[in-house]
Amino acid sequence: MNNLRFLLPLFLLPFFNCAQNNITISGYVDEIESGEKLIGATIYDLKSGKGTISNDYGFYSLTLPKDSLKIRVSYIGYVTQVFEDYPDSDLTKNFSLSDQMLQEVEILSSKEELVHQKSEMSTVDLSMDKVRALPALLGENDVMKTIQLLPGVQTGSEGTSGLYVRGGGPDQNLILLDGVPVYNASHLFGFFSVFNSDAINSTKLVKGGFPARYGGRLSSVIDIKMKEGNMKKFHGQGSIGLIASKISLEGPIIKDKTSFIISARRTYLDILARPFIAANQRRQASKNEGDANSSNTGGYYFYDFNGKINHKINEKHRLYLSNYMGRDRAFLDAIDSYSNVNDSSYGVDTTKSQLRWGNIISALRWNYMPSNKVFINTTLRYSKYDFLIAFGSSNTQTTTNPNNTTSTVNQNFNYSYISNIEDWSGKIDVDWMPNPDHLIKLGIGDIYHTFTPGVNQFQLSDSTTALDTTFGAVKHYAHEVSAYIEDDWTVNNSLKGNGGLHYSTFFVGNKQYSSFQPRISFRYLIDSKSSFKMGYAKMGQFLHLLTNSGIGLPTDLWVPATEKIKPQFSDQIAAGYARTFNDKIEVSLEGYYKTMDNLIEYKDGASFFDSQTDWQDKIHIGRGWSYGGELLIEKKMGKTTGWIGYTLSWTNRQFDSINFGLTYPYRYDRRHDIGIAITHEINNRINIGMVWVYGTGNAVTLGRESYSSFNSSLVNNINSFNLSNESVVDHIESRNNYRMPNYHRLDISINMRKEKKWGERTWSFGLYNAYSRQNPFYLQFTRDEKGNSQLSQFSLFPIIPSFTYSFKF
Repeated sequence: MNNLRFLLPLFLLPFFNCAQNNITISGYVDEIESGEKLIGATIYDLKSGKGTISNDYGFYSLTLPKDSLKIRVSYIGYVTQVFEDYPDSDLTKNFSLSDQMLQEVEILSSKEELVHQKSEMSTVDLSMDKVRALPALLGENDVMKTIQLLPGVQTGSEGTSGLYVRGGGPDQNLILLDGVPVYNASHLFGFFSVFNSDAINSTKLVKGGFPARYGGRLSSVIDIKMKEGNMKKFHGQGSIGLIASKISLEGPIIKDKTSFIISARRTYLDILARPFIAANQRRQASKNEGDANSSNTGGYYFYDFNGKINHKINEKHRLYLSNYMGRDRAFLDAIDSYSNVNDSSYGVDTTKSQLRWGNIISALRWNYMPSNKVFINTTLRYSKYDFLIAFGSSNTQTTTNPNNTTSTVNQNFNYSYISNIEDWSGKIDVDWMPNPDHLIKLGIGDIYHTFTPGVNQFQLSDSTTALDTTFGAVKHYAHEVSAYIEDDWTVNNSLKGNGGLHYSTFFVGNKQYSSFQPRISFRYLIDSKSSFKMGYAKMGQFLHLLTNSGIGLPTDLWVPATEKIKPQFSDQIAAGYARTFNDKIEVSLEGYYKTMDNLIEYKDGASFFDSQTDWQDKIHIGRGWSYGGELLIEKKMGKTTGWIGYTLSWTNRQFDSINFGLTYPYRYDRRHDIGIAITHEINNRINIGMVWVYGTGNAVTLGRESYSSFNSSLVNNINSFNLSNESVVDHIESRNNYRMPNYHRLDISINMRKEKKWGERTWSFGLYNAYSRQNPFYLQFTRDEKGNSQLSQFSLFPIIPSFTYSFKF
């Protein structure tokens, strides 16, 4: 202990010596028109050559020598500001940048930190302008669809929003909305995500070289920040599309002190379907003889709501309250009434079914700046995801007796299946900037999980008896505690690194799991235009996702690590080369190797409906690994912008109880994956966009040969034995032994803007799958006209046109 007391001052001595000869300039960077914070703005001292970037809340701190300073503040697409002063003490300075339509030379003067200069690797920042400019399915811009176009990120089936990053599963992505985990990020069975582009400020994707502040998942982090609301004036925007409309309003509650933003979105597929359902009922009624009548209603819709309040108490304290609520519902109701010929009895049959799922998310954050070198963010968080499957029927029959009295018999049946995961959590994050060469981040957090893997409720009643039972209602409770420390360290002009340690421990039942997860990455400048990068990260995940073999339904179950089921862990090493050409084109080439342990899979024939069997007895445990290379070529400046992404990868799985214990390719193992996204500004009013994607077909399990089988119970009765009892059995040699046809698709769009007296309107027209490629959704053996077995492909989307009318005021 005495030695530690002696060493601690030696460790801190350079910081204190540095402080005696330096001053610190700190503050916030925002947009002048709205007061919206600019995340990742570059703050650079032209005299000393030192610089930094603004954090997730627009805050910056820069310590410089005690002489004159000349600060340049820049953010891509905004007018650069230069501030010169001769301070002799610490200085607080806020910068407000103007968003303008600039000439290319002016934009280039911003000197944003280029890809080869950044210490981070395997990381992509997405602006919402990029998302809105690209073609969209049915005209609905989607940040998750844009992420799918990046190298290292692969999609599941056609149209879905699931992400498979560097060989991982969809449960291994930490999706954050204002720092709160989102457990299901899809609407419309995966065709859209829950993120309304009008409510989003920024998006960051991290695939490797993870900083120590992130934890809880193995494969990626998708960090999405909501807008904070206009501090200056009221503003609104919205759109009307083929299947959905949305509206957003924002403005000051107290000018320059308190702001709000609310955003809502809803589909109207259920409303559009009503005339077709009614017409079908009229046709059916015209065919009936008058003794029966039926009424059917059904449909699907989703809605979501984002809200946020931002309050500036003073220069040192700020409060934020964020909320999200979204829900999907598919339903079908049918009522059939009938009577016999002599009207002595009549009855009504009613059937109802629905599938419903959704998220609720809340976050209360407090920003505190105790000094110009320290920034503290404290967050209280709530997240819940649940889904419900329900169906029921009822029959009411009334009979008229000979004595003109009536008797009624009622029969009712209802079944429901409910599953959810609920989190209450708190987190404290600290940014400490002792000098320009160090940015130290540290924090602690605690999550209280409540898991309800599945509850079955069954009700049956008639006129005399009733049965009501619930089973499978076992809840699991767990605590997940974490702490981290990391340092972004500039060693010299060429070498910069990020090192840290993430620690987490998980308490469930009588079991405790603990994990130390080291993280390290560095960047070495080879010359002024290129750099070499390398990183290693160990990740831990205490949650598992039970994924059904079926497609399209949100019935995956979140479950915790237990005494029988260990947490998931991964080790990933990545290395890359980055180069910038003429400050216009950035090229990044990376290779990676990742191992994953304690992965789970459902056993063959297992079902989430079977709640009487413990889910721990319905799974296999195994491991996986993935390796490959990624190329990203991006042009950020000029009239034509966009990127080309290419991934070459191999992903495998190995389970002792699957495929005879032999290694087999993961379903979403794709050898080649290409994503091209290009936008071109024809003039200030018109831009066009193009997306082309290509991917090797998914791996599926199919029988190579078929043979006939007869029901053995019939052999004992030779008279009843005939060829009609023959069935075909597929001989399957190995898991995922067949490749679906390759996938490729072209999307195009055009956006036409026009300034109006009240604001701006935009007409957007697009074609999804412009050359109507019949891409495989799934494969199935069928019989041809001669009764021969053949492999048939089922496709989902042909060419789909879309249009959207958008407005701003």
